[in-house]
Amino acid sequence: MNRLRAILGLDAKNAAIITDKADIDLAVKECVLGSLSFNGQRCTAIKIIFVHRRIAQSFLDKLSEAVGKLKAGMPWEKDVFLTPLPEPQKPKYLKTCIEDAIANGATVVNPHGGDAYESMVFPAIVYPVNERMKLYSEEQFGPVIPVLPFDDINTPIEYLIHSEHGQQVSLFTNNASELASLIDPLVNQVSRVNINCQCQRGPDTFPFTGRKDSAEATLSVPDALRAFSIRSMVATKQTEENKALINKIVSDQTSNFLSTKYIF
Repeated sequence: MNRLRAILGLDAKNAAIITDKADIDLAVKECVLGSLSFNGQRCTAIKIIFVHRRIAQSFLDKLSEAVGKLKAGMPWEKDVFLTPLPEPQKPKYLKTCIEDAIANGATVVNPHGGDAYESMVFPAIVYPVNERMKLYSEEQFGPVIPVLPFDDINTPIEYLIHSEHGQQVSLFTNNASELASLIDPLVNQVSRVNINCQCQRGPDTFPFTGRKDSAEATLSVPDALRAFSIRSMVATKQTEENKALINKIVSDQTSNFLSTKYIF
């Protein structure tokens, strides 16, 4: 008889929600890191951004400026942030996503957004994205940043409720009551809620998992050891005779299992 233990990290479409009470400069900084680190090719990358319509233009202007300052080149060059993509077919797929968004009413708002040469693709900020577009539901896994405006905070909440993915979300607001009202419904939709920071992996002491189609089981150093190990124990009743027996085994070092010697 065979037994299979599985821990899987699967697809994710992590969202950022930026309310009108957010620090826009902080949100821009964290969204650039969250959406474009490793060219956005991380399961933990921010892959869709909801921003309150009242601050949407300011956010887009600052996001475009920040993206325009990113240095492109080869990974070994100093201060390079954007590098060629490792998948030969990825630039073509990203182009189809951008073209599909434009055909359904969006525009690329940053200069040179989506420009490509061979496997190098310059990030494209696409706005306003809607439910008719591939970028609304598909995990693009690359340097394309879909941005949606919202008037009602229930819009991004409903998106996450109905999404097939459930890994993480980033919330940007400096209002405590607003933040609390967002945390409560979203902890049941995703497995990690990030406050005023990007979605991310680690540290390794934190559990790494996802809901819905985003993961199976939980991974971290302690969880991995627990998942792939079978724990054993030695037990006895707490009597004076049994305590004397155990103490003698430990003090005489006659058992490797009942021992106080550990290697750290």
